[in-house]
Amino acid sequence: MKQISLLLSFLLLLSCNQSNKTAVDTIVTDATIYQVDDSFGTASAMAISNGKILAIGTNEEITKKYESKNTIDGKGKFIYPGLIDAHCHFYGYGLNLQEVDLRGTNSMKEVIERVKAFQIEKNPEFIVGNGWDQNDWEVKKYPTKEDLDAEFPNIPVVLNRIDGHAMIVNSKALSLAGITSKSDATGGQIELANGQPTGILIDNPMRLISKIIPAPNRKTQIAALVDAQKTMFEYGLTTVNDAGLSPDVIQLIDSLQKAKILSINVYAMISASQKNVDLYLKKGIYKTNALNVRSFKLFGDGALGSRGACMHDEYSDMAKQHGALRSSPQELKSIAKQIAASNFQLNSHAIGDSANTVLLKIYKEVLTGKKDRRWKIEHAQVIREQDFDYFKLGIIPSVQPTHATSDMYWAGERLGKERLKNSYAYKKLLQKAGMVALGTDFPIEEVNPMLTFHSAVARKDSKNFPKGGFQMENALSREETLKGMTIWAAYSNFEEKEKGSLEVGKWADFVIFDQDLMKIKEEEIVKMTAAATFLKGAKVK
Repeated sequence: MKQISLLLSFLLLLSCNQSNKTAVDTIVTDATIYQVDDSFGTASAMAISNGKILAIGTNEEITKKYESKNTIDGKGKFIYPGLIDAHCHFYGYGLNLQEVDLRGTNSMKEVIERVKAFQIEKNPEFIVGNGWDQNDWEVKKYPTKEDLDAEFPNIPVVLNRIDGHAMIVNSKALSLAGITSKSDATGGQIELANGQPTGILIDNPMRLISKIIPAPNRKTQIAALVDAQKTMFEYGLTTVNDAGLSPDVIQLIDSLQKAKILSINVYAMISASQKNVDLYLKKGIYKTNALNVRSFKLFGDGALGSRGACMHDEYSDMAKQHGALRSSPQELKSIAKQIAASNFQLNSHAIGDSANTVLLKIYKEVLTGKKDRRWKIEHAQVIREQDFDYFKLGIIPSVQPTHATSDMYWAGERLGKERLKNSYAYKKLLQKAGMVALGTDFPIEEVNPMLTFHSAVARKDSKNFPKGGFQMENALSREETLKGMTIWAAYSNFEEKEKGSLEVGKWADFVIFDQDLMKIKEEEIVKMTAAATFLKGAKVK
């Protein structure tokens, strides 16, 4: 009887111990989890329920209180919050996957070869390509329509420069768009030779071509979004800030997310045309668990590579060329005032020092007396010394570290020694603003967030050039860089209470790496790849 009594007591005790554990969807153990919380602490385990973190701590703390049929053994790997790209073109990248990829070409001849191969494979009635950069060519000059006309006399060809602020088109495309030497080039440039268009269009005149490009059908649009999402998850990205979307595409993203065809988190910046501003100020902010529509994207100027960035003084390598604002200061201010009177955020593209001055002054004026607006300057690439202090006013710099390491080979020629000192000045911007939101601007740059991390920390390209780094006084620490890709980016989106760090109550968006991003040798960072990606507790890679 005594033995039976002891056995019953043991079984009762075992039963009590089991019933005291809380069942959860997933338990992760035996990992180094970088929480990116206020103390930048680490944990080794976490419990996940209904897509959110229920508890995080040591292995003993989690396994003692929680149980699950799905336990992930971290095997000593390293876990970080899901990465956020604070400035990219997610939908545009997906569309590019359906067009000619011209990135990495070394000459116009190679560009034409890729276009011909695409034509043979797809037999399109209208050819669009993306990604050429004459700065990578031996002869660093813009191509001309004649280069294209010889091979494509009867089919329109439109090839976008890598920065999206210039294009080369053939004579057929010029004819269809009705572009002549007398066409309106306000806010950009129609390059001429012997009084006739060369085929190079910069900034606003590109819209004339955009009007004749056949719109993608729904099948192509859906394929673009789904294909782009797959790439994001491969790299550990769980949130993308799409910098400039139309209402139609935003609605499509929403419908695909609701249909569970698309799951990635999208922070949508609405293209700030007057029509779109009127529409969304009336509709108001729209937010789901996957989509956040609360900001507008405004273009201040063009890009440095195409000399479209608006500068106070002329370009060092081209006399009388200053670039241009995409709209007049009055028009920019009018849009900003309307948005300031609402709860929407404004995110403005500003690369040249003049564009930055204009927009920063406008921000200060229209936001006076308004708190916690978190308006952003996208790129903040070339800043005058006296303009850095504007960022103390709660204005957030949203910057792309790989722009520095892509442009460093020729930026000095464009800007001269003095202006270059205050260009790509991420550390200085951080010191003024208290944070920086980090992105890539893909497809202008590569999607890979490890290139972002490496460029911010090492200020070198993927081949570890230059020795010693480019303007290292503006390098970020590894902790600052990770925050810029997670919690600071989330804050810039008004989403810091739901993502950006691995804390109780936040979504279980995280990425697993085999090596420690905080300690791995600098030159090894670019080789790191995500071992697994989780979105709201579900494995998506």
